[in-house]
Amino acid sequence: MTDPQNWHSPTDDGRSIPVGDEQKPPLAPAGFVPPAKPTAAPGANTPPVWGPPPTWTPPPRPGLIPLRPLGFGTLLWAPFQVLRRNPKATFGSALLVQAGVALIAVVIVGLVSYFALARVENSPLEDRDALEAGATLSIVLSAIVPLALAVVASALLQGVIVIEVARATLGEKLRLGALWRAVLPRLWPLVLWTLMLSSALIAAIALVAGLVVFFVSLGGAGVGLAVVTGILGTVALLVLGIWLFTKTSLVPSMIVLERLGIRAAVGRSWSLTRGYFWRTFGVQFLVATVVNVVSQIVTTPLSLLFGAAISVVDPNAAFDAYLPSVILYVLTILIGLVLGAVAAVVQSAATALIYIDLRMRKEGLDLELARFVESAAGAGVDPYRSKPAHASETA
Repeated sequence: MTDPQNWHSPTDDGRSIPVGDEQKPPLAPAGFVPPAKPTAAPGANTPPVWGPPPTWTPPPRPGLIPLRPLGFGTLLWAPFQVLRRNPKATFGSALLVQAGVALIAVVIVGLVSYFALARVENSPLEDRDALEAGATLSIVLSAIVPLALAVVASALLQGVIVIEVARATLGEKLRLGALWRAVLPRLWPLVLWTLMLSSALIAAIALVAGLVVFFVSLGGAGVGLAVVTGILGTVALLVLGIWLFTKTSLVPSMIVLERLGIRAAVGRSWSLTRGYFWRTFGVQFLVATVVNVVSQIVTTPLSLLFGAAISVVDPNAAFDAYLPSVILYVLTILIGLVLGAVAAVVQSAATALIYIDLRMRKEGLDLELARFVESAAGAGVDPYRSKPAHASETA
């Protein structure tokens, strides 16, 4: 018995074709060209190529510091690098400012003192007491002019160093005249801020001193109360002064670089140092300590030599016997001016670097600076005045 041609096994789905009954594809007509197969996307079926992983690229460093948040060690040595990188503009500015103020103080106070004391010496005995009081008042008032000039000079020097640090971070090196011209438009806000700080300090000291004098004048138990008030008041002034100075230490940088008013600069400095108080205070304290220790190491031997030279001079000797003492005294003054200029530059630079570091950490300023450096010839807006990448906290 033979199977019918259309029988399929139970497991067959009916699509099997018996051998010999397959249908062959029709022949293509003459001249027919089959279409080309579509090509796959490049790399779709390409096996991956294994190689070494990409190497780490350090952040760019166009100038003074690398464009990234700074480590504690960098914040300590970079202020001294500012002095070394552009000494004519930084050290030269500080030396000119301090020497100018010192010279004006000597001339004004010296002349007023000379004429006032000469008048007292040549006056009759019955008028001498009144003239002595007037001479003392004249000498004290004459010191106000050098003090006012010192405030202006301090504000000018702070602005000069802030601009130098900001431009040195971008790889620029400005001359002394260019730095002074850049800071002049913001000089008076800086002067006003310096006056406010000085006035607040004087008022706080006067308050504590006034309380001590008042309790002493009461006598008896008031003396003990005066002692306690003096000790606690001094400690409170020290702690409060450190806290306020640290929280507002970035105000000059914001006045100069961001063109802010005093009120806005104080609020922004307060906000920017939030969470970084001890870091900010630590850097400023260590830099000031290093500078003061070096200054003492240099000036102490000269002071000892000056004291020894004075002690061996014969009071009845000629001027030649005093000549070594005079030379030592002048040398001490000159070295003091040099060390004071170095200290002013380094401490102002440390504060400016803290400002840049905090903006890098909180606002992504390093990206703005890198973008500015990589642009053609530094085209674009000033990166220090541009809108921060991340909105800072409000005060």
